[in-house]
Amino acid sequence: MRHHHAAAALVLVVALSSCSGADEAETDAPRPAATSTSSTGASASPSDPAADPTTDPTTEPTDPGAEPDDGPAPEVEPAPEVSVLGLGEQRHRGDRLRLGAVREETAAYTSYDVTYRSRSSTRTGPESFTISGVLNVPKGRGPFPAVVLAHGYIDPAVYVRGQGMTRERGYLASRGYLALHVDYRNHAESSDDPDYQLRMRLGYSADVINAVNALRATDDVPVADDRIALFGRSMGGGVVLKTLIAAPGLVQAAAPWASVSSLEAQNFDQFQRDDPADDPRTRALAERWGLPEDNPRLWRRNSSRPYVDRITEPVLLVHGRFDDTCPPGWARATQRALRSAGVDSRLQWYDDGHAFGPAFTAAMDRTIAFFRAQGV
Repeated sequence: MRHHHAAAALVLVVALSSCSGADEAETDAPRPAATSTSSTGASASPSDPAADPTTDPTTEPTDPGAEPDDGPAPEVEPAPEVSVLGLGEQRHRGDRLRLGAVREETAAYTSYDVTYRSRSSTRTGPESFTISGVLNVPKGRGPFPAVVLAHGYIDPAVYVRGQGMTRERGYLASRGYLALHVDYRNHAESSDDPDYQLRMRLGYSADVINAVNALRATDDVPVADDRIALFGRSMGGGVVLKTLIAAPGLVQAAAPWASVSSLEAQNFDQFQRDDPADDPRTRALAERWGLPEDNPRLWRRNSSRPYVDRITEPVLLVHGRFDDTCPPGWARATQRALRSAGVDSRLQWYDDGHAFGPAFTAAMDRTIAFFRAQGV
C-alpha cells in the first residue's frame, strides 16, 4: 500500500568533485572536545547569504583558495539557464521507475538494478534522459520512507552502476528505508548528455530531482511520498545543496556529507585547475564561460552559497575534522551561510577523514536519527 502526496518538484544540481570520532553537533568551528551539543540557525537575523568570511581563528585548517565573498549581484529575469536559479525555473517531471535484475537479497531488503526517466523542460526545449541506478527495498508491506542518494565524484569513464554509496544504501535499507542510488547522466547505463560539463553539471541535480519525482510516481514499490530525504557525499553534497535551492519543498530533509565547497570557484581551484587530466575540460570551460577570475559572476551563479536563503528543508552537514579532500573550513563557511539565512541547519563533526572509516557507523546513526526527527 502506498499513499501519494502532491509535492513540489523542481531541480537539482551538482558541484565539482568528489571515526571513532567524537559525536558532537556544532554550528561553527570544530573543537576536539568529546561533548555533544546541537544548534540550529532558524532564528538567525537575515543577512547577505553570500557575505561570509572563509577563515576562522580555530585549530582547523583554513580554506585553500579562499575568494572574496561580497554578495551576489542582483539577478535579472529570467535567470541564466546555466545557473542554479535557472535550474529552478525549469520544469522537472521524473517518471517510469522500472525494477530490473535483483542484485542482492538479504533478510532485511532486496536490491534491484533500476532505471527511471529524467525529464526537464528548458528554454531550449524538452530534455529526456534514462538514468540508471540501484534501489534497495526493505522487506515488508510498507509504505516505506525513502532516501535518494547522490554519490561523489568518480570518473564517468570508470564508474559502474551503484558505485560510491554502497555502504550507506545497505545501512539505510536494513533500517527500513527505500534507498535509491542515482547514477547521474553520463554514468554507468545512463543516457549521455554531450554538454553536461559545459552546463556545469547542473544536470546531476536535475537527475536527483527527477529521482524523487519518479519515486512518487511509481506503483512498483510502496513509497511514503511525504517522507523522503536527500543524502549526498562529497560532490554529491554539493548536488544536494543545489537541489534544495532549485526545488524548495521537494523533500523533508537533507544530509550532505563531506561536501565540496558551496562556492564553485573554490571547487575548481581544489580539484581541477592544476590537474593535467582535466586540461581538455578546463580549456573548454575557459573558452565557453571563462575561468573564475575571468567571469566571477557566472561561477557565483552556479554556486549554492549565494542562494541558500531559498532552502526550506532542515539540513544536517556531516564532516570529518581530518578531511584533506574537502577542507573542514568549507563546511564551516557553508554552515555560517545557512545559519545567517535562517535555515534550520546543524553541522556534525567526527574525528575522521573524507571517506569516513572509523566514524561511519556513528555518523550513519546520527543521520538516521536526524531524518526520523524530521518525520522521514
